[in-house]
Amino acid sequence: MNNTNRKLVSRNTAIAIVIANMIGAGVFTSLGYQAATIQSTFPLLMLWLVGGIVALCGALSYGELAGMMPRSGGEYNYLSKIYHPAFGFLSGWISATVGFAAPVALAAMALGRYAGSVIMPENPSQVALFIGIGVVLLVTAIHSYDVQYGSMFQKVSTAVKVILIIGFLIGGFFLTPQPQTVNLLPQAGDWDLVFSPAFAVSLAFVSFAYSGWNASAYLANEIKNPRMNVPISLFLGTMIVMVAYLLLNYVFLFTLSPEAYGSAQAQDFGTPLEVGYLSANVFLGGLGGKIMAGMIALLLISSISAMIFAGPRVTQVMGEDLSILNFFAHTNSKEIPVRAILLQSTISIILITTASFDAILYAIAFTLDIFTFSTVLGVIVMRIRKPNEPRPYRTFAYPLTPLIFLGATGWTMYFLFTQRTAESLVALGVISLGIVIYFLGKPTIKESTVSEGEF
Repeated sequence: MNNTNRKLVSRNTAIAIVIANMIGAGVFTSLGYQAATIQSTFPLLMLWLVGGIVALCGALSYGELAGMMPRSGGEYNYLSKIYHPAFGFLSGWISATVGFAAPVALAAMALGRYAGSVIMPENPSQVALFIGIGVVLLVTAIHSYDVQYGSMFQKVSTAVKVILIIGFLIGGFFLTPQPQTVNLLPQAGDWDLVFSPAFAVSLAFVSFAYSGWNASAYLANEIKNPRMNVPISLFLGTMIVMVAYLLLNYVFLFTLSPEAYGSAQAQDFGTPLEVGYLSANVFLGGLGGKIMAGMIALLLISSISAMIFAGPRVTQVMGEDLSILNFFAHTNSKEIPVRAILLQSTISIILITTASFDAILYAIAFTLDIFTFSTVLGVIVMRIRKPNEPRPYRTFAYPLTPLIFLGATGWTMYFLFTQRTAESLVALGVISLGIVIYFLGKPTIKESTVSEGEF
């Protein structure tokens, strides 16, 4: 494969992919679910601060591994080399089946609801399904056509996303007629809420909203100078999104009370609440709220695009390493893994048509946490096993940074399993199926650890 053809993604595009993967359905839907159980502004904002710090610690940790192992595939690549190819395969199996397909489905469902509130405000659910599926099909076609065209689409759609968010923030701050009181300091009982099971479970929504902070690691082969640009894109992309999320949620709570969001979500708990639409109605009025809802729907297209762009590269790399999946390693004349793209989008459409929003979210949050936890733990493992291995980038404030991520993620996983056991068991069932697939296949990777000079 020609190296010039493969490395077409610049540092700025990589940063755009990270931002676009992160800013999506989560931040414009999660507050409704959170406010249903937590109705105080300080712990609600703390959710987003804690989630941002955890994501940033994860990005800084992944940066070290990305510099050492600059190959596409994300956790599949890292876990295969740190622990065993079977463990790496399981992470790739999750990425290939639901890891990207489920967030695409969630973003498409949210997009459909926002667009439906403009087209048919009296019953947005009636058209939401068709709109969501149509957008998935359109973006799939774009990314199956040409890498450069897909990269351009990604940069433009991400730029539009950032402009819309800035406009939303300005409107919320300066046009809200009767601002709500947003307590930035804890009130009586707030710390009890922060350390409650409800807070830990709500972090699943925040974790979903921040998911994508590791996006550029999935297509390292196609990024120019990946040893440096992947870590930089992970850090800068995550930092930008963290600031944006804190400001967005401040504006949401500035325009409407937590009780208002919680009661609205309670009326239709199985579907995503159009938080941005409700907030925009306050400072822009009915027509302005519809316009903003339409813009948010456009914004979500960027998120869907980023995940359809990055996710299939994991399936492609798995196909190169496991004979049973070799069909998906195929690329067309423009080096695009079309078969892998079609597989992911097909799964997304199945999820859109068969599952509820919150059920998908809880299951995918628990599943992804297992592998991001193991990958960040791998930074510590490799420091012990290979202390002298060249590291173009070293994790900032090691070992505190990975330990913060491991502690917070482990805490969330515990409460997810105890509070949302059914969804967690479904997630473990999908992983178990991956074990069967792995041992039925014939791996071409034999090493269980990284060999000398492999980096």
